[in-house]
Amino acid sequence: MAEPLLAIADLHAFYGESHALHGMNLEIRAGEVVTLLGRNGAGKSTTIKSIMGVMGRRSGSIRYQGQELIRLPSNAIARLGIAWCPEERGIFSSLDVRENLMLPPPVKPGGMAVDEIFTLFPNLKERLRSQGTKLSGGEQQMLAIARILRTGSTLLLLDEPTEGLAPVIIQQIGQVIRTLKQRGFTILLVEQNFRFAATVADRHYVVEHGRVIDMIENSELERNMERLHEYLGV
Repeated sequence: MAEPLLAIADLHAFYGESHALHGMNLEIRAGEVVTLLGRNGAGKSTTIKSIMGVMGRRSGSIRYQGQELIRLPSNAIARLGIAWCPEERGIFSSLDVRENLMLPPPVKPGGMAVDEIFTLFPNLKERLRSQGTKLSGGEQQMLAIARILRTGSTLLLLDEPTEGLAPVIIQQIGQVIRTLKQRGFTILLVEQNFRFAATVADRHYVVEHGRVIDMIENSELERNMERLHEYLGV
């Protein structure tokens, strides 16, 4: 079996004195879509922030392409080709769609051309001169994902990309994720909506109290539904 692209071992993370992650362990292979499932406060978003180096204090190991990230600053981590699409999306309200799209600098060669991005997100092309404040929640989410595709990053960390969106927009986001997987991107997805996750992911890690308590292959999801309902309290 191929070496994992990303390997996290015994990861602990802290918000000040608050101990948020209690020994996270997970692996992602190149080209996979993997989700972190769990209740609110389980540690899913904290795991992504820890990978990106924006947590105050971390210990353990986060290896990307064999390189240890645990002591690297966040800008150095981004330059390795890891991009984060945060839950709050981070769209600049005073900038229009084109300005938001062109804002992040490329970190590696091979980023998507603007025309390719508009093929993936035709809605954005129609709203090119619209300010960030004028976009719907779905359009903001599309712009947040589109923006990181320009950078040349190939490991994408997507935090709650479907939260609060209409079903038709969720379907579009799902199609985009499947297309990106076909194009060779690797995606770590934080998701509350496991029914959506089942349409895009290869595997699911279940997170509780800051650690992984189970891993379910997507092909095994149906027969483990009762167990999943217990974990997620749905």
